[in-house]
Amino acid sequence: MHRAPPVPSPSAPLVFTPAAADDLEALADLRATAMRDSLERVGRFDPERARQRLRDNWVPAQTWVFSVEGRRAGFYSLRPFDGGLKLDHLYVLPDFQNRGLGSRVMRRIAAQADEAGLAVHLGALRDSPSNAFYQRHGYVKTSEDDWDIYYVRSAR
Repeated sequence: MHRAPPVPSPSAPLVFTPAAADDLEALADLRATAMRDSLERVGRFDPERARQRLRDNWVPAQTWVFSVEGRRAGFYSLRPFDGGLKLDHLYVLPDFQNRGLGSRVMRRIAAQADEAGLAVHLGALRDSPSNAFYQRHGYVKTSEDDWDIYYVRSAR
């Protein structure tokens, strides 16, 4: 039986480390695991395609892995884009979701963007709970297509 790790305390530090080139496959697996429920909900879960989406635009220097209490919890990728920044990936493993970790990562990204005076752009899978999450963090919908909704958060 799978057992979730203990809930990290709200004061447990998130440790951010730059991704290394040899992290690719582990992070591709993490992405597939984190996206599974949302992709299954829309009938689009294909584990290999979920992994390939990360492989297709992998840039270790733009990727940060985060851990809590010594356990890898997720990662994000942030790159220059259209005079601002683009959050290409933000994934939290299911065992760590709904514990405030994603919000802590979003505050880190917002602080970095605000300090540089840059907007942050991102896209989220339509019908994913991540849409409400991003809106709670100040992102405003700019457009959408058949599968994704696109957002921007202006610098503050």
